[in-house]
Formats: sequence, C-alpha cells, structure tokens
Amino acid sequence: MGCSAVSLCPKQALFARRDDGGATDGGGTGEDGADEGRTGEDGAETYVSPFRTWYERATVRSSERRRLDPLTDGQDFFAPELVPLASHPLIAGLRGERPDLHREVLVRHLYRYLDFTAKLEHLVVNRTVLGIAHGTIGVRVPEAMRLDAFKIYCDEAYHALFSADLAAQVREATDVRADLARVPYFITRLQRFLEETPDDLSALTEILFVIVSETLITAQLAEMGNDRSVAPAVRETVRDHALDEGRHHAYFAIFLRHLWGQLTPATRRRAALRVPRLIRIFTDPDVPSVEKEIVGYGLPRDDAKQIVAELFPDASVTAYAKSVAQQTVRHFASVGALDDEQVRAEFAAYGLL
Repeated sequence: MGCSAVSLCPKQALFARRDDGGATDGGGTGEDGADEGRTGEDGAETYVSPFRTWYERATVRSSERRRLDPLTDGQDFFAPELVPLASHPLIAGLRGERPDLHREVLVRHLYRYLDFTAKLEHLVVNRTVLGIAHGTIGVRVPEAMRLDAFKIYCDEAYHALFSADLAAQVREATDVRADLARVPYFITRLQRFLEETPDDLSALTEILFVIVSETLITAQLAEMGNDRSVAPAVRETVRDHALDEGRHHAYFAIFLRHLWGQLTPATRRRAALRVPRLIRIFTDPDVPSVEKEIVGYGLPRDDAKQIVAELFPDASVTAYAKSVAQQTVRHFASVGALDDEQVRAEFAAYGLL
C-alpha cells in the first residue's frame, strides 16, 4: 500500500467496494471469490498443471543451501565467456598493475546478475503472481491455476533469497563490493515506459512484462549450471533457478492464453504493440552500470563509452534479444497477436522477427 511502483495491489483490491456495497470480484472472479475457470466442451477444466510434482521437486522444497567454498585453481565466480568486459583489451591492459582485475570483473558481474534476479522476482514478478493467487488481477483462471500461483510466489521469493544470500557470501569471501544502483536499470526503464502508458493499459502492461520475463529463455545461463569451471555454489544456484523457471515458463504460456481470450480485440491490438519494447527493456544491457564500473577501474569516461560501444553494438544487442525471445514471440503468435500487420511491423522494428 502506498508504493508508487505498484499498479496492481492485491490488498487494495481485496478491500475495494462496489457501488452497491458488495465486495469486489477483483475484475475476474465469481461472486464468492472462486474462479469459474476455463472449460472444454464437456465442461471439464482444460488446465493441466506444470506443478504436479512441485512438493517433491521445487528448489525451495528439495535443495540445500548453496554455500560458497574457496575457489580451486581454474574456477571462476562467473563463466568468463558470458562477461565480455573481462577480456576487452583496455581492461586486460590494466592487469599488469592489478593482477586480480579479471576475477574482480567476474565478481562484479555476478553481483549484477544476483541483484537483477532478486529484484525482478521480489519487486516485479511476485506482485503480479499475488494478484493471480488472490483473484484480484482481473483475469479469470481455473482454481488450480490460482493455487499454482501460490507455488510460484514461494519459488520466486526463494530465488530472491538465495540470490541475496549468495551475494552476501561473495562479499564475505572477497574484498570486492557490489556498488550497484539501488534501482536496477530494467526497473527504471520499465517505470519510464509505464509513465508513458495510458492509464487503462498500465496494469495490463505490468502483467505483460511478467509474461515476457517468465518466458524468455537464456540458454547460456542454463549451460553455466553445468560448467565445472564456475564456483559450485554459483553454478548450483543458477541450475536451481533454471529448473524452477521451466515450470514457470509453462505456466505463463498458459496464463497468456487465458488473458488474451478475455481482452477485447481493440485491447489485444494495443497490448500486442507494447510487447516488443517490453522485451527490449528486459534484454538490453545495463549500460550505465557497466560504464560506472569501467570508470571505477581508473579508465577515463571516454574510454568507458568506447568499451561499451564495442561490447554492445546495436546489431549484437538486437541479435541477442531475438535469440532469447524466440519462445516468447511464438507464444504471442500462437494467440494471434502477430496476425495484425502493424503489430508484426512493430516486432520487426525491434529486431524480433
């Protein structure tokens, strides 16, 4: 309550009142708060839960705390091939004076990854998941989907916890401090976009961002979960996250179908036009953070800008977005979102087709 970043507040919606004095239905549930669900021709619900083995297999239920042990020879805090800054010539040229710089760059990248994960899960994803769980989001879903939303909430809260926990362990094990912005760059970009968004689309835009974030696939990080050159606690944390997110991906692909079927044709078109920018908000690099990091190594700002321009050329950034968003784009295509010529043009303009 009172958080300026929240468009969807389950607590507020639960206490809202109709004009006739009755309790709110949250814009998408039945009179008693139970959900009608989606039914097939025989009247049975068609939802098949991706969480049937959640109690046995979810990370929060089955995995142990990942403890950071001293690194052995040949181990790193992050996969070097995923951190191009570490091998840039201008950074490599500083190693004569700072022999530990390569490891420091990898540690700082790990901090950035863990901070991104913790704040995405806590501040963005779980806000929408709460609305689904409590039926206040304005989208009718089967009762089983609402129960599964509680499971996702537990998962995401644990992902935030183990990210914060691992970051704390890294701080204790190294003399490298995170020095990150209080508000991650993706949240700043999302907030700016929401400020430009018509009021009647604000809540829907946040929901769409969560669908995007939960259906993107970053194969490189999944591969890092099996990379023996990465510190065991780091790779196991990444692997734990990836295992849970597979179920989340399946869930939000189904949720998108429920959502899309309940929008008017005009709203579907307006919503679909917003998706490409939401994808790029999520995938585009955190340039300010990287520039600040480079300046912190003693290089002038002009060099920092040069390095960033070389690391993140527009063509590479666009190719990366297209690669990780392939499944997301397919999901929106499957509900007919890309049947509209203007929507297809918008996806193409952002390099996603």
